[in-house]
Amino acid sequence: MTIESITGRPQMPVTVKIGSKAETDGEKGMPVKSTETTDSIDITKMAQGIKKAFESSSTASSVDLDRVRAVKKALADGSYPINAERIAKKMIQFEKSMP
Repeated sequence: MTIESITGRPQMPVTVKIGSKAETDGEKGMPVKSTETTDSIDITKMAQGIKKAFESSSTASSVDLDRVRAVKKALADGSYPINAERIAKKMIQFEKSMP
């Protein structure tokens, strides 16, 4: 698989060979020392929340199409109750929850 860079030109994959302790250097016949490195990452709380939301949304049930149709119909004919005060409170609550 070719990975394209941001410039749009394909870049060739890089192969890295890590020698084991049993391998020897061809010229000198001496054992090659291998160094072990461990990589780690820290995932921010925001990223963890996004991951959790994505996982829960993929396992959630599908959209209730009958409910969607009923709300659309109520909005179209003007019978859907809109509580502006409740909407404002929810917006403020959402803003306060953001970092």
